[in-house]
Amino acid sequence: MISTKAIISDLNQVPTEWIFEFYLNLTEKLTGQDLKIKSVFTKENTPSFCIYPDKMGRYRFKDFSSGKSGDAIELVMLYYNLESRGISVRKIMDDYSDYIAKHDIAPREFVAESRYEVSDYEMRHWNNLDQDFWMAYKISSKVLSKHNVHPLQYFILSKTDNDGEVKELRFENQYTYGYFRKDGTLYKIYQPKNKKSKFIKVSDYIQGSEQINFDSKYLIITKSLKDIMSFKTLGIGNAEVIAPDSENTIISENIMKKYSQKYAKCLILFDNDQPGIDASKAYQRKYGFDYLELPFEKDISDTVKARGVQETRNIVFNLIKSKL
Repeated sequence: MISTKAIISDLNQVPTEWIFEFYLNLTEKLTGQDLKIKSVFTKENTPSFCIYPDKMGRYRFKDFSSGKSGDAIELVMLYYNLESRGISVRKIMDDYSDYIAKHDIAPREFVAESRYEVSDYEMRHWNNLDQDFWMAYKISSKVLSKHNVHPLQYFILSKTDNDGEVKELRFENQYTYGYFRKDGTLYKIYQPKNKKSKFIKVSDYIQGSEQINFDSKYLIITKSLKDIMSFKTLGIGNAEVIAPDSENTIISENIMKKYSQKYAKCLILFDNDQPGIDASKAYQRKYGFDYLELPFEKDISDTVKARGVQETRNIVFNLIKSKL
């Protein structure tokens, strides 16, 4: 029997979804969603290898445990230790040709599902429940206002399916807060009591970046806006604080270069659990920054809640001093 092999002559014929599914042996089909698995480059207990679509709908990866990231070509090049992207492209096209021939199928055309996005929201007034929640971390209304945090009455997630049908989901719960830029643009929703979906990202943003004045000696990069605000209560005047979108996001080189030129030293202060330590080490590998490990509670805000401002100040101050 003569076998005819489908010839793939252009990488654009190969869906990026297939590349990730095939080489990473994914059991879940990629249809526009984000996915997190254990690293394929290091041994880890907690998954920190993130697979996600970019704005063009093409999948990329970011492995926080190893610090490696990139597109589908980069994934195959690093995974097989190939010498160049060109060799990686050739391998992908050959493997995809073999795949569709062996499975007796035509080249697969992927139509990624649309994703739910925040389409509407309404602010509300602060209440006693809000006050009790934030004051447990010694975060005052003045600090919340300075960082543009507002309680939300509700928010709506919507998406348009491939058949044109619009679907909406409305959420109206206590302890729901919007994080805003100075210009009023919503960039994140925080639901501290929702274990499945604490954060809903709306757009990329370096938290705290609009509040720093570049007039302090040191820059602390912490995990979250809540930690930034708790840090502000400590009264450590020679340090300013920012935070990436999450511990799984490394601030880009061009931005960190600008920050590094403004401060005598940059330090990392993430959670003291394994994902936080792995994230800290990724920054250390990439930028050479020292990182601090809190000795007791997981993060700054939890330390303030458990031990109070003065004890937390002493702990953090001594950690910073040890790295100078």
